[in-house]
Amino acid sequence: MSTDRCRWCGTDPLYVEYHDTEWGVPERDGRALWEKLILDGFQAGLSWITILRKRPAFREAFAGFDPHVVARWGEPEILRLLADPGIVRHRGKIEATIRNARAYETIEESGDFADFLWRHVDGTPVQNAWRSDDHVPAETDLSRRVSKELKAAGFTFVGPTIVYAFMQATGLVNDHVVTCPAHARCAAMA
Repeated sequence: MSTDRCRWCGTDPLYVEYHDTEWGVPERDGRALWEKLILDGFQAGLSWITILRKRPAFREAFAGFDPHVVARWGEPEILRLLADPGIVRHRGKIEATIRNARAYETIEESGDFADFLWRHVDGTPVQNAWRSDDHVPAETDLSRRVSKELKAAGFTFVGPTIVYAFMQATGLVNDHVVTCPAHARCAAMA
């Protein structure tokens, strides 16, 4: 990829790899979408690179982000996770993950979690054309609507800013700047 990529990923090789191969690529698997939403919730107040570096440990600690397993957890698992130095040890975020697994299951009882999310963009990624990272918003009317629906379904740690970051990362919204080679690549995947 060209050095005209989005500035936010800097030069850290892990961050650059994430930007070039994952961020903005349309994700349509419900479990993978749930994982990313959870990780974006853990990122609140931290940098994404921190979460990205800890992602393997998160995956191990949270049973591969299987929401059907996590939904059955309680205080013993919370205590185990609070003692795990490989993840972000925040009781509120850990408890939210368990609640969010249960909310995921509730949505899945009447449909597909991926469909629940993708219907907000009529199944097709929103194609933005930002010329600079400075122009990309932290939240939008769309992320506020999705956040409200997720909360109504029982999710927590899903405010409009977290939801917008999630939508960008999972390709519901293509927010690569137009000078970034990944913009055209993600647009073609739409």
